[in-house]
Amino acid sequence: MNKFIIAVVIVVFVVLGGYFLWMNIYQPTSLVYQPSNEQTDSQLPILVQPEDKINPQPSIEKVPTYVNGNIITYTDAGYSPNTIGILTGRIVTFKNQSSKPMWPASAMHPSHRLYDGTSLDEHCPDTDNSAFDACTGILPGESWSFKFDKTGNWKYHDHLNPSNYGTIVVTLPTKSLPW
Repeated sequence: MNKFIIAVVIVVFVVLGGYFLWMNIYQPTSLVYQPSNEQTDSQLPILVQPEDKINPQPSIEKVPTYVNGNIITYTDAGYSPNTIGILTGRIVTFKNQSSKPMWPASAMHPSHRLYDGTSLDEHCPDTDNSAFDACTGILPGESWSFKFDKTGNWKYHDHLNPSNYGTIVVTLPTKSLPW
């Protein structure tokens, strides 16, 4: 009887832990508009998390920002910026300026299931560009683009070097934003 109770308690903890982990991965980040004093060519705003939402612990990822043309550059040091915010329906271009091929793809490595729920084997080759997965190495000097139609925090990585990763925060337009 004691073994049964212990087993039930362990199962409850595993289920609760999985639930909280799942909710944390798929819960969109709350963003607010903060105007920038710096003038840019595209006049795109900078988005930051409200102070009460910022994690006080050190973090590798940066606060999501809008970048000129939604371009993420891949260098020998990794993705830059590695975290950006965009609106649904926008395209992000990954430019390879490194000395080796890159392969941007949805998390989790190696399956790439996070964005569309299909595995690498199921969606590659991606002839209609519907999977957040380049499905092949992108050579230095080349680029690959993807249109994000789903809201959420979409983690990505370089399939050829999984230690390089980032997040694309996709949100719906709201009246509080100027576009």
